[in-house]
Amino acid sequence: MGEERDPAVRIVDYDPSWPEEAERELARVAQALGVVAVRLDHVGSTAVPGLAAKPIIDLQVSVAALEPRAAYVEPLEAIGYLFVPFATAPEYHFFGKPPERPRSHHLHVCEAGSGEELRHLVFRDYLRTHAEEAARYEAIKRESARLHPEDRLAYMAGKEAFLLELERRALERAESRPSG
Repeated sequence: MGEERDPAVRIVDYDPSWPEEAERELARVAQALGVVAVRLDHVGSTAVPGLAAKPIIDLQVSVAALEPRAAYVEPLEAIGYLFVPFATAPEYHFFGKPPERPRSHHLHVCEAGSGEELRHLVFRDYLRTHAEEAARYEAIKRESARLHPEDRLAYMAGKEAFLLELERRALERAESRPSG
């Protein structure tokens, strides 16, 4: 009920406190998950210095395996996250905090070494090193938020084509770099 309505569909200027907030929350998540968390990262627009974003901190937790879910669902729920399963995306799991909107944190759980883990990391890193692309992405997000201020699904659809193209370029760049 009301999942398409979200008072947080607004874009705000970059807040230099976002990385510190992400680190504090990642520490809480690490403590709750212990060895289940193989890797913890600040991802998404709030992880890109200077980029305007929705004021929701995106975090990613990589685990050795997505099953059994209880290894991470129960500990994350105990620290205030709501598990929101997506039948269309079994390769990662989404959690929101607090359980009700507006949310302050989004947390994505994926398998370590998976394409999903890589996608979020290379996208973040690409925007960090390509200011012109980050500026274009910001403009598209602002326009989509202006057009769809209370419709989360329409906001996401409004930026999807550009987002997918950015992800493609970021992945191509990551694949073309020599490993070492």
